[in-house]
Formats: sequence, structure tokens, C-alpha cells
Amino acid sequence: MAAAESAPTQDHSSTRSAREWVSTLAKYRDPSSMRSSFELAVSALPFLALWALAWWVISISYILAFAISLVNAAFLLRLFAIQHDCGHGAFFKNRHVSDWVGRVLGVLTLTPYDVWRRTHSVHHSTAGNLDKRGMGDIHTLTVAEYQSLSRWGQLHYRLYRHPITLFGFGPSYLFYLQNRIPLGLMNSTRYWISAMLTNLAIIAALFAIYWFGGLMPLLLIFLPCTLVAATAGVWLFYVQHQFETTQWDAHDDWNLHEAALHGSSYYRLPKVLQWFSANIGIHHVHHLYSRIPFYRLTEVLRDHAELTDATHTMTIRESFANARLHLWDEDSKRLLSFAQARAL
Repeated sequence: MAAAESAPTQDHSSTRSAREWVSTLAKYRDPSSMRSSFELAVSALPFLALWALAWWVISISYILAFAISLVNAAFLLRLFAIQHDCGHGAFFKNRHVSDWVGRVLGVLTLTPYDVWRRTHSVHHSTAGNLDKRGMGDIHTLTVAEYQSLSRWGQLHYRLYRHPITLFGFGPSYLFYLQNRIPLGLMNSTRYWISAMLTNLAIIAALFAIYWFGGLMPLLLIFLPCTLVAATAGVWLFYVQHQFETTQWDAHDDWNLHEAALHGSSYYRLPKVLQWFSANIGIHHVHHLYSRIPFYRLTEVLRDHAELTDATHTMTIRESFANARLHLWDEDSKRLLSFAQARAL
């Protein structure tokens, strides 16, 4: 981990182009059904056990039940990461199995699987493309676009990009409200069905919890667990693309593979957090070849050490600085803070 202490760099002079890496990474794409089943079991079973334990503890201590639910948020985050792999067809070789595992997990993560899979696919196919922003990403303006806004428009954008909005109100809005309808896909019956069936399953589960346990399991277990997991998930998604030397280009200059490799970060996390986040911090490799199962991403870095330094690398401490970056400067090719943009 010593390398993480050095200043983050972005090396675009790799001996291999991003496109050439794709063929190299193809050999890591095949999942193991046994390994995937194991990863699902060691994530889902502790999650359910901790839910049951917290429910039982309510009769002894509200504080202890609340604390257990906070711990359980880490397992819920990992289940979302598994759902994420299912959406990429990277968890089981049988796509139908992956999809149905993803749909069941979508009830636990409050995320309609088919809707999310589609919007996330758009994110992967357009990440870093300035002309195709708006679906599956965090809204980002260029300096010129921001300066052309009215004062009210600038205030609206500043409020949207404020950490309190993005990481305070944002996760609860996204997972409790926005996910209830297929936003961006409203004209498709398929995605309405996905959203509504997920909603019905969630309502049935919440009603059963209330019926057998009353209000306290919802307030002390369900809400804190889902909210903490949602907040962690939003933060991970943010830092994986919103960093100073990320890559954005107009469509004519945009390249899918270059944007994947250089527009996604390598988030070096402590081993325990890397486990709970299912290696999603190795995001540049994931974007370059999304069919690689999460448990094989470390294998990629082990075999190809040059990919460790192929993009922007950051530690947790270093990543906090990214929360102040909000505007893409097309001239300097940097993500800037509002103060930096004002000083241009």
C-alpha cells in the first residue's frame, strides 16, 4: 500500500492503448459458478442473520439494534455490488440466473433491476462523453456551460453539487423515491413492470415486518441500514468518476476505451472495505471490461501491475478533496472547484 502515499498521477503513455487492453482482459471474463455462489452466500446469509439479530435485540436495547443495522449496511452494499455484476452478466455464466438473482437482490437494495441495468448500461457506453450526459451519471457541467447560466441556474447547480445534497439528501431521494419509477425510461412497459413489481415486493416485505414487529424494526433496522448503504454506494460512484484528472471529451474526440481507462479511478481501500465493496474501487479495469467478475479484478492487477498506475489512484483520505470539484474545464482538461473556475 506504500504506493498509495505518492501523489495521484494519470499516465496516458502506457505501452498499450486502452483498446489493446480489452483483448488482454478478455481471458478474465468467465465467472466460476461455485465461486459466485460462495460470494452470494457469504454476503446474503450474514445480512439476513444480522437483520434477525437486530430484530431480536430490539427487545433488549434500541441502541444495540441500531448499531447492528449500521454494521449490516456493509453487507447490503456488497449485495448491491453483486447485483451490479449480475447486471453486467458477469456473475453467472447463465444470463437468466444472473438476471433473476439480480431481481431478487433489487428488492433488498430498493433498486428495480431491469431499470437499473439499462441506465447503468447507458452509463458505461457514454461515460466521459460530453454530448451524451444525463442518464446513469452525476450531472456535471463544463465551465462554459455554468458561466452561461442565469444566477438562478448557477445557484440551482451549486445546490445540486453541494455535498449535503449529493451525500445527504441525494441517497435517500434516489433509493426511496426516484427508484420507484423508471425515470428516463417512462415510455417502456417493460421497465414500468420492473419498477412496479419491485415496489410491490418491497411493500409486501415492509408490511410483513410491520405486521410481526411493529414500527421499531422499520425505524431502527430498515431505515439506517438502507440509508447508510445507499450513501456509501453514492460516494463510491462519485469518486470513481469525479476526480481532477478524469476524462471528458466532445463526441467527435471521445473514445470509449480511453474514457473507460482514464476516466475511472483506482480507489485504494483497506482490505476490509475492499471486500465489502466487492473490489469496485478497481473501477478503471471494470469499465474497460465490465464482464470481469468482481472477484477476478484483483487477479487482473496481480498479473498486470502496469494497470495499477494506468489511471488516477487515490486513498480514502485523498478522495475527500474530490467533493469540492464540480466543473469540467475543456481547455485544461481538469475538473475544477467553483473557486478555481472563477479564477480562470
